Amino acid sequence: MSRLVPATLAAGVLASCLVAAPAAAAPPAPPEFTPAPISWGSCQSSGLVRAGAECGFLDVPLDYSDPAGAKISLAVSRVRHTSADYQGVMLVNPGGPGGSGLGLSALGRTVPHDAGASYDWIGFDPRGVGSSRPALSCDPGYFGYDRPAYVPRTADLERAWLDRSRGYAAACEKNGPLLRHLRTTDVAQDLDSLRKALGAEQINYFGFSYGTYLGQVYATLYPERVRRMVLDSNVDPRKVFYRANLDQDVAFGRNIKVYFDWIARHDAAYHLGTTGEDVEKLWYAQQRELDATPAGGVIGPDEWTDIFLQAGYYQSTWDELTKLFAGWVHQRDWQTLKDRYDRTNSPGDDNGFAVYNAVQCTDAPWPRNWTDWKVDNWITYAKSPFETWGNAWYNAPCLTWPVPAGKPVDVDGRRVAGALLIGEELDAATPFAGNLEVRRRFPRASLIGEPGGTTHAGSLSGNACVDDRIADYLATGALPPRQKGDVPDAVCDPLPEPEPEGTPDARADRAGSGQAPELRDALQAVVR
Repeated sequence: MSRLVPATLAAGVLASCLVAAPAAAAPPAPPEFTPAPISWGSCQSSGLVRAGAECGFLDVPLDYSDPAGAKISLAVSRVRHTSADYQGVMLVNPGGPGGSGLGLSALGRTVPHDAGASYDWIGFDPRGVGSSRPALSCDPGYFGYDRPAYVPRTADLERAWLDRSRGYAAACEKNGPLLRHLRTTDVAQDLDSLRKALGAEQINYFGFSYGTYLGQVYATLYPERVRRMVLDSNVDPRKVFYRANLDQDVAFGRNIKVYFDWIARHDAAYHLGTTGEDVEKLWYAQQRELDATPAGGVIGPDEWTDIFLQAGYYQSTWDELTKLFAGWVHQRDWQTLKDRYDRTNSPGDDNGFAVYNAVQCTDAPWPRNWTDWKVDNWITYAKSPFETWGNAWYNAPCLTWPVPAGKPVDVDGRRVAGALLIGEELDAATPFAGNLEVRRRFPRASLIGEPGGTTHAGSLSGNACVDDRIADYLATGALPPRQKGDVPDAVCDPLPEPEPEGTPDARADRAGSGQAPELRDALQAVVR
């Protein structure tokens, strides 16, 4: 600050000498970008073909400050409305950041009472993601097998992970200019280019997880362009993204205990312990054993943690994951563990991870001093050991990311006509406080809360209380009446916890809790 004082004084003296001079003109704003229409054709995805979708590419500026410069292409899909009551385009984002949303144009079919039929549903892969061109990749082999243990109990482990993280960040530099234009503000500008290309005055928007933050930013930058907006599992705009990750660690530590308690209540099915504490001890014992001798030579303690992380996100995974747990404990079945790891972590494909870092590392500043990270994560680990260090190393490329971070957007929804917010109150990935904060910033929004629910981004999953309100809002614009105070405006019971397969209640439970395959696959693909 002291270096700025003389400059400030000098500026004041100079101004006093130039009182009669006219004020300098502000630099001209860059010309607005007008995209070419999308040339629609057939889709390659069998799911999109079955949904009757059409696909194409939208060319947008790499850098919106230079709209006449280099272009990149966004992969886009569309399922047209089938109702005479046409209500416009509905853009969908599954989150991540880094999640592919190309398949989500099929999502309209899952909205109850045919309320989705009035919209053209638009799926897209954000810049750098999936089928968009170019797609970001830094080191496809980064998520291999039997990596160094997450918990840096020795100096060698800490050094190994710092070297890996630094190496990954350095490898990303090969992406050149694209790496400098992957902030949420860039993607929000892409949304508006997509709006223009579709010939729409306004958009409707459905965002999950990080997709809620993209929606918040778009609504801040283009409030007059928002018609209706559904934001499920809201990112807290005060905490992007370093503090948000520490909050996640504590919440996942709580949710994994909820999962262990569930296993114990069903000991007759799995035989893993009759109390949550016993199940927890067994789980960590297996983790230590895998540290010494990886299962099949490939599944070590990190892979074990990553496999079971989904239990903290989705209770719909509990039966399948517990069978894996029991299969390993009782039969030493490592192949099924590997199959599950491969399905949800995509070894050999780092696109989602690369984009995740490119967005999160540049949206807002991260501590650049490793000591700050080290202290914060050891303190958090003492309370919540399950996920803390895995999450720390997942984000550690931000320590040395080669692109400077920008200033986060001050999210402001006061000019938005309305929005429907949704959150389960024990969601670990986006803790419920974020939903309340977004409700404060969007004074004409309404929030549906689900007390006791642990599922992340669980709307359109068969919970009639939630899904019918979504349908009402999309059909008529009606929102639950706004309540006084810092509280949800409507309350729904979450879906019941699952029953193990083969028990009397299992079939009924599964029939009422399954997400549409397109949504389930898109959301679970962005879960690390």
